[in-house]
Amino acid sequence: MPRHGDIETPSSPPLSRKPTTKTHQAMRHINRTTTNTTANKVATNILAMEVAGDQIPANLRVTGTVEMAASQERWCVVTGGRGFAARHLVDMLIRYEIYSVRITDLGPDIKLEPYEERGNLGQALRLGRAQYVSMDLRDKSQVLKACEGAEVVFHMAAPDSSINNYKLHYSVNVQGTKNVIEACTELNVKRLIYTSSPSVVFDGIHGIFNGDESLTYPSKHNDSYSETKAEGEVLVLKANGTNGLLTCCIRPSSIFGPGDKLLVPSLVAAARAGKSKFIIGDGTNMYDFTYVENVAHAHVCAERALASDGSASKKAAGEAYFITNMEPIKFWEFMSLILVGLGYERPRIKIPAYVMMPIARMVERIYNIFAPYGMKVPQLTPSRIRLLTCNRTFNSAKANDRLGYLPIVSLQEGLKRTIESYSNLRAELLPRKEGPSKAAIYLGNGIVGDIFLWRNTRLTWTAILGLILFYINYVLPGSTMMNAISKVLIWTSIALFVHGKLPDRLMGYSIEKIPESKFRYSEETIRRTVLSVASIWNCAVDNLKSISSGNDWMLFFKMALSLFIISWIGSMSLQNFFVKVLPFAFVVFYIYDQYEDEVDRLLKIIFPVERFSNPNVLRLLNPFKPLDKHDK
Repeated sequence: MPRHGDIETPSSPPLSRKPTTKTHQAMRHINRTTTNTTANKVATNILAMEVAGDQIPANLRVTGTVEMAASQERWCVVTGGRGFAARHLVDMLIRYEIYSVRITDLGPDIKLEPYEERGNLGQALRLGRAQYVSMDLRDKSQVLKACEGAEVVFHMAAPDSSINNYKLHYSVNVQGTKNVIEACTELNVKRLIYTSSPSVVFDGIHGIFNGDESLTYPSKHNDSYSETKAEGEVLVLKANGTNGLLTCCIRPSSIFGPGDKLLVPSLVAAARAGKSKFIIGDGTNMYDFTYVENVAHAHVCAERALASDGSASKKAAGEAYFITNMEPIKFWEFMSLILVGLGYERPRIKIPAYVMMPIARMVERIYNIFAPYGMKVPQLTPSRIRLLTCNRTFNSAKANDRLGYLPIVSLQEGLKRTIESYSNLRAELLPRKEGPSKAAIYLGNGIVGDIFLWRNTRLTWTAILGLILFYINYVLPGSTMMNAISKVLIWTSIALFVHGKLPDRLMGYSIEKIPESKFRYSEETIRRTVLSVASIWNCAVDNLKSISSGNDWMLFFKMALSLFIISWIGSMSLQNFFVKVLPFAFVVFYIYDQYEDEVDRLLKIIFPVERFSNPNVLRLLNPFKPLDKHDK
């Protein structure tokens, strides 16, 4: 099987070639596990070629019984053809030379990755064996145009499942699917394979263990994506037999593999944000993951089964099929294998789902408010929590029996290929932070920084001891802050006066007088102090100007928060200040200095302001500025 980046020339595969010994061995092994139908023979032969690494022979490229004439060109359509799983299906169809492939998606034109440009897809586009058509499923005229002349449609297009927007999902998964079905029946398309989801039978509450196709749709789904996918699936299955159209639905479980832009990138982002240390739930829930090549292979098996003669196609048509790697694994163990493979820490800390669910609901409410203004889809939602903590394993026996499906890539090999494909996300490639922490910059390099950052432990403990004595002598008795400060100044003045009156030697001990210079500031010190005060003043004025213009919302929030904290501290009694604020200051500055990255990541989780702080959002949120025409 060619790797990404390899180029097959049209003359490279012979028109007919006998299977190798390795292929025969694979076929004998697979035939023992499949029924003896025409569809299964076809799918088994294709599977055996994949297992053995052989080129698919020409007599299997179009039908199981009739070799395609060289002059006859047949087309298939792959909707959502630039999606994750769809790209792998397109590549497989091109490699098998089963059909010429028409790729449809929302983009105005196709933009190939470098490996695609060099590989099978780039060559197929140049040779006319593949086409790209810009299409919106919600526009029936565009769907009709895209499906014209096609023999098969692989309907894989769907919105991002993490977006819980019923209107969007309904318009694509239901109305868009209606348009595809009507186009197929009007244009005499022979076969329609619909990419569904196992979530169509998941209610978000009860786990599924070894579930099969006898499971019914729940009265309430986990999210709008699952609900509308189920509606689309019903439409496709009901359309079977209409005007000669044969249909079936594929339900691939938790797809992973190279090219995935959701699972692995999100997992790595969580690891880099310090969130991958946590296991939500008890960590024992089982899952079925499916390597993306197996998903593509299942689609080919389904199409070949529908194209078979006699009872095999009738048996395969009008049905839904669960597709898995047939190797259930603990969900968090699977995640750990990817993280460890990329050099990150394995999750270990368990957090009960009931603790995370209220937080997830709050995050979802915030997203629902700010989504129209560009806020990114949060990773933490109630539906995600339910998916992360339940069992979801499925039985693929029906797909094996009626479609001849068996995985062509094992779970272990799939994980290996996936990890290798994301070498750019490895932990050792993280940028290393240089320079002082923000706490050190804020407190400076003087005595205050030395005390609160514990750079000089002797000085820090001296300050703590002095504050304790001050607290015992002046704060505990109930003195006000001004009264306590006055008493300290009085005792300081008395001590200085007495010290000045003491002789140079007293009872054999020399007494060092405090030099007059200690009470004077040098011109340089005064100059630096004045410059610092002027800088602080100018900075404050600039901030006030920026706030008065109504442009900088982040600055406004920071200043409001700072003033609130100052107001809160100022309203405290002196006793509360010593008990609550000062101990906190000695601890929090040190912790932030030592663990700045971890604290920043935690704050971003709690206060995800950056998710909606882009200029467009702030301009729309600004109540003092009228909307432009394009904002209305």
